[in-house]
Amino acid sequence: MLKRQKHYVIEALLKQGNVATLSQLYHLTDVSSWQTKTPFASIRRILQTNDEFFKIQPGLWGLSGYKKEILEKFTIKNGKMVGENEFTHAYYQGIIAEIGNKRNFKTFVPAQDKNRLFINRKLSEVTTTDKCDFTYAEIIRFAKTVDVIWFNERNLPNSFFEVEHSTDFKNSINKFFELQDFRARFIIVAKEERYKQFDNVINASIYSPIRKLVNFVDYENLGKQYEKEMTYISSNI
Repeated sequence: MLKRQKHYVIEALLKQGNVATLSQLYHLTDVSSWQTKTPFASIRRILQTNDEFFKIQPGLWGLSGYKKEILEKFTIKNGKMVGENEFTHAYYQGIIAEIGNKRNFKTFVPAQDKNRLFINRKLSEVTTTDKCDFTYAEIIRFAKTVDVIWFNERNLPNSFFEVEHSTDFKNSINKFFELQDFRARFIIVAKEERYKQFDNVINASIYSPIRKLVNFVDYENLGKQYEKEMTYISSNI
């Protein structure tokens, strides 16, 4: 029987333990017989239009036949829509690191997070450097605890990211306050519904020196950006 395109995507997911990011699917799916100039667009269409697949988070897909096991594995609550489900802190760290890698930054996560899993890989296998020694020790003490850092070719920080899943933002913003003298971006990543809480904190008078330096990105938009980055760069390899 002639294999349909979706069967190649299913095979790729099976190789990854029934769960894979778009980036993984772009590289693992055998598209050699598809006779299309846009295989990555075809993969996205297949994922979005066939019942064999379900979206776990933006940029992350699973096989519907294993949905219960997948949701249990990642402790995702099945009582809500997939887009609203909680997911692990490490997943978003991994997404940020992969985007940074594709943009040719060196990517760093704290030592205590290196063994956390980004799907089926340790974060240490996703990031590209374990060095964070760009300035004085008293400042490095704060930098080393930031969830993800992108370093440029001169080994100076380009961007600092803090993933805030449930705490009150103050600890993350305090880190940014200590790092404000560097020409870098400061980004809080959290659920969209937490923006108001973030806004209340950042508008406290104590944070006025860094208020315009700190940006908020929600999980959904981060996931969409991840999808775009993987699509654009993969299609130009």
